[in-house]
Amino acid sequence: MNFPLHIAKRYLRSKSSNNAINFITYIAVIGVILGAASLFIVLSGFAGLKNFTLKFSSVVDPDLKAEPTIGKSFLLSEAQIEKLNQIDDIAVYSKIIEERAFISFDEKTYLANIKGVDEHFQKVVAIDSVLEYGSWLDQKSNQIVVGWGIANNLSMGVLDYSKTVNVYVPKPGKGQITSIKNAFNSVRTLNVGIFSINEKFDDSYLFTSLDLAQNLLNYQPNQTSAIEFKLKAGVDENVAKQNIQTVLGADVIIKNRAQLNDALYKMLNTENLAVYLIFTLVLIIAFFNIIGSLVMMMLDKKKSLNTLFNIGATVKDIRKIFFLQGSLMSIVGGIIGLVVAIIIALLQKAFDLVMITPSLAYPITIKIENFFVVFFTISILGIIASKIASVRITKSLVQNI
Repeated sequence: MNFPLHIAKRYLRSKSSNNAINFITYIAVIGVILGAASLFIVLSGFAGLKNFTLKFSSVVDPDLKAEPTIGKSFLLSEAQIEKLNQIDDIAVYSKIIEERAFISFDEKTYLANIKGVDEHFQKVVAIDSVLEYGSWLDQKSNQIVVGWGIANNLSMGVLDYSKTVNVYVPKPGKGQITSIKNAFNSVRTLNVGIFSINEKFDDSYLFTSLDLAQNLLNYQPNQTSAIEFKLKAGVDENVAKQNIQTVLGADVIIKNRAQLNDALYKMLNTENLAVYLIFTLVLIIAFFNIIGSLVMMMLDKKKSLNTLFNIGATVKDIRKIFFLQGSLMSIVGGIIGLVVAIIIALLQKAFDLVMITPSLAYPITIKIENFFVVFFTISILGIIASKIASVRITKSLVQNI
């Protein structure tokens, strides 16, 4: 029989004759429970916000995107197109042209990003799902689809045939500009739709057909700014990247969705780490109660400790009793806290208890890794606190009553 563990369990279950010590012990355990529950709920909340934020990137960002390593565009040969069509990992891909442009509408001007897309673009990303008004553009036309922010800033509606939208891009070349007319390529367009994704994208992007963008920028028929890929379900992303890289060569870099949103991912991960560290600091303060309750219990049980010492228990054994008692108190409290937190998280997912707006519930995501992070954090802090308290046991303490 593990003698220190047996005594530690008895001390944990039994009440002290001193009500003050019982009260301190209850406060210590409740502190661990609340700390574990709070940490798990906050981490789950941040995981939910992260998924909620990145959900919008899946609407506009493809599985993979090929971009030039140097310059704004690259040439795509017929041989490369044929080889891309033979890669089994690719479900569909779309050629893209992107450039900065001026938009003029009803005597108002606006600086935006023009994005020319081909007929496959709707299969690569779910752009149809974010159209608030109107419809998607037709290829071989001068139709455009703009973000909600652009439409709002220019007071632009949908299918307003009386007012065309003029798009201007600077002409390539060198030398002095002799007139505004000679400085820009321009085209008259008709807005047929308004999309809403997020503030940054809504304020800066408009979509056109690929042919319109090529003509506006004086691009060659096989010249493109990027290629966006949708992969088949279940394929290995790294293998697909390597296969595409082999076809397109070293002048093109292949990025996945995380790399396309590198700054966003870093910001969300940094915030998650900062919140974890702050709540861990709060837990450290809470574990001082564990140390205090163990020390008070040692003083309360001096007679019992003296009896154990006289019948053969060593100082090391007695220290181990309180070390195990504190560790068990922390681990059990942590498990109870995690169970409470999971119940609260499930209730939030099922009944939308906390709302961000009247129509939007606070997103929450239960992740198994967060469960283990909280459990190990509580366990390690509990072990450290118990070790600190147990070293207060000395030979003079257990010898003298």
